[in-house]
Amino acid sequence: MRHQHPQPNPQQSNQHPPSNDTGTNNDRPPGIAQTLEHRRFSEFCEACRRYAYIGLCYGPPGVGKTLSARSYSRWDKVKQSDRWGSGPTEDPLLDTVFYTPSVVNAPNTIQADIRHRRDTLRDLAKRPLRQEKEGELDAIRRRDNEHQAKILLEYDWFSEPIPEPQPTYGQIARDYSKKELQIIDPTTLILIDEADRLRMASLEQVRAIFDAGEIGVVLIGMPGLEKKLARYSQFYSRIGFVHEFRPLAAKEVRELLDQRWAPPGICLPQQPLDAETVAAIIRITGGNFRLLNRLLTQMERILEINGLSGVTKAVVEAAPESLVIGQA
Repeated sequence: MRHQHPQPNPQQSNQHPPSNDTGTNNDRPPGIAQTLEHRRFSEFCEACRRYAYIGLCYGPPGVGKTLSARSYSRWDKVKQSDRWGSGPTEDPLLDTVFYTPSVVNAPNTIQADIRHRRDTLRDLAKRPLRQEKEGELDAIRRRDNEHQAKILLEYDWFSEPIPEPQPTYGQIARDYSKKELQIIDPTTLILIDEADRLRMASLEQVRAIFDAGEIGVVLIGMPGLEKKLARYSQFYSRIGFVHEFRPLAAKEVRELLDQRWAPPGICLPQQPLDAETVAAIIRITGGNFRLLNRLLTQMERILEINGLSGVTKAVVEAAPESLVIGQA
């Protein structure tokens, strides 16, 4: 039985991963803003993770589905990390896969791609153990070098057996290799963007991955995705939550503008916008987050070209002339 995900309390913060501001940081992809829709999406994902359900998220293009999914999974952090390196673990642990299937996909490709991403998370979970291993093996190497120097001076090589320090370097290395094998896959949620691309055979592969382990899966796509999935009864019966990702409300756009939010790399004048200017931005973007990004970017360009020092209604209305307004 499917459940429409309940409305969250706007005052509640996301539990995984933590975030409580409206700007950007190094753990979030460029341009993400902590809007109500982003928080609702995060709580929906958390429910799918907690109950190990398949969830379905749908919404029109440009509302921020992909940005929110990348932010929630911290997939940019995963891509920037050295999976074979050593170092402290992430807090919280990186345990969410973000995956976008290719336009032409096959079940074996889906399986291999997701397996590769899960292996990456597992390798990243091994980093603290590798750091500990490197420290201990360095100490063993120093001990062995000191021992070698000592026996060259003090031991009779012909009459005395040469003692070997214990434990040996090889024993320590093997012990840590066994410990690494015991680290389990940390993946507890898989986010699949552009799920509209998946055909029946690929959906069956996703179902097999879901059935094989106690993890949650979230399919993200366009309106109409639920209707498409309803044709595949075995898959559709496993959907536990359905979530609609909606455009920004006028109040939220107004709040972002009041907070001087702008896409990364875009610098707009900091003086407050008058009511007419804000109303024009809301009317042109229609709550579409992608269009809001593009409009603010174009506004900066117009200010720079014309040597203007402030954003006015005229600047806002001139910006869409070089943009495709409608379905972003």
